[in-house]
Amino acid sequence: MDRYINVVASFAHNNPVIVIIIVLGLLFFIYRKPKLFFSLLGLGLVLAGLLYLVMTMAGSGSEKKKALTHEDEQSDTAH
Repeated sequence: MDRYINVVASFAHNNPVIVIIIVLGLLFFIYRKPKLFFSLLGLGLVLAGLLYLVMTMAGSGSEKKKALTHEDEQSDTAH
């Protein structure tokens, strides 16, 4: 998660004009259609949470697989 925050912060630091345009667009969208904006924001947060959960579960599963593979390689060399 920190990696994504660093990428966004780096982009914002390197491209301030683009970030200002995006922020102004979001503010205009909030002003014109706040209900739709907050609905989409909530949906985006739910999807980001699900993506984070899936990535976390996949990461721990791949680490377990690597550990088992490494364990099998050690037992094969012992014989």
